[in-house]
Amino acid sequence: MAGWFQAVVVAILLGGCATAATSTQAADSLDAVARDYVQLTLEIGEREEGYVDAYYGPAEWREAAQANPRTVAELAQAAASLHARLTALSVPTDPLVAARRDFLLAQLTAARTRLRMAGGERLSFAEEARGLYGVDPEILPLEHYDPILGRIDTLVPGSGPLADRVEAFQNRFVVPADRLEPVMRAAIDECRRRTLAHIPLPEAESFTLEFVTDRSWSGYNWYQGGYRSLIQVNTDLPVRLSRAVDLGCHEGYPGHHAYNVLLERDLARGRGWVEYQVYPLYSPQSFIAEGSANYGIELAFPGDERLAFETQTLYPLAGLPIDQAADYIALQEALQALSGARFTIARDYLEGRISRDQAIALTERYQLVSERRAEQSVAFTDQYRAYVINYGLGRDMVARHVEAAGADPAARWAAMRRILSEPTLPSDLVRAH
Repeated sequence: MAGWFQAVVVAILLGGCATAATSTQAADSLDAVARDYVQLTLEIGEREEGYVDAYYGPAEWREAAQANPRTVAELAQAAASLHARLTALSVPTDPLVAARRDFLLAQLTAARTRLRMAGGERLSFAEEARGLYGVDPEILPLEHYDPILGRIDTLVPGSGPLADRVEAFQNRFVVPADRLEPVMRAAIDECRRRTLAHIPLPEAESFTLEFVTDRSWSGYNWYQGGYRSLIQVNTDLPVRLSRAVDLGCHEGYPGHHAYNVLLERDLARGRGWVEYQVYPLYSPQSFIAEGSANYGIELAFPGDERLAFETQTLYPLAGLPIDQAADYIALQEALQALSGARFTIARDYLEGRISRDQAIALTERYQLVSERRAEQSVAFTDQYRAYVINYGLGRDMVARHVEAAGADPAARWAAMRRILSEPTLPSDLVRAH
């Protein structure tokens, strides 16, 4: 009798344990993984300065990460465990929720890659690009860009090295320092007006504009949460007029500010998806952010609309003559075809095939910039490594995806809005509509 009773008790206890284990497994969910992903990201940010580009979740979550961050090895193990937990979950039937799951998987793959690098592992440029940003960039030899240099040569006639001629021509369009702020504000206001005509944003959204120095980048958006951004413009080098619309769209509308506002409104607040309260810089999210921000310039100012706005509004504000404005825009468009050369130079420099001095010299030649601007470009590569692919390749992939929606501007803006306000990965940009 006692043996039977003991057996029953053991069976009940074992059954209870099994039920508890099953219950724990069943309790796992996208929400639970997302919460742990945020904590993981914040702790990685404690181990690598600059890893967390934005965070506007609960203050206690950040405080917990600051108080007791795990080691890099422990974080790598935690990232692998999270990835396994997420993979074990069934694929949601709702396409948007399934896209959420795919986004988290890709972000965790990037976190694992970055932790491998933090642990001392040396990755090739291609491995970095694939692991961090989810793409395989085509790296062309620099000779591929020689015919493009030849075409640009015809746009800037004269004697002397082409880079010097291009630099001298562009320096005709430097905005005087005392006129820079009104020029930038006018450009951002117009970028905002054009974006709001197609993508409604919360009434409370706003930004603060600052001018800074001693940075490796020309502009930056620091998203603060609450639909607010800090937009910084680097004035280490003279700012040319073309940068006003470029930065206004890229850092503001429909670029980084609009992107983060939409993610906060539609996903973080609208759906309670906490993973969108944190933005790890080295991740596929940055590929989407930079690519959409760059393509947003021509989406907002198609055809001759940019030339019209600049000559009617920005040139007078800057006190610059407009007689060569069309030639200046034609040069900017031609220079865009050289963006891939930056990938080649970055790869060869980061993998040790060329020295820093050689990288600077090649940047002068194939990006057609002064030595000072080339040094700033290489300094950016020193700091951000394979991140450079997000600008040119990201822009090209977003452009193809958006333009596949058709020639109608409304259809293109609708495609851009989906990219900005839904879980989107680089792989989504190559899928058919």
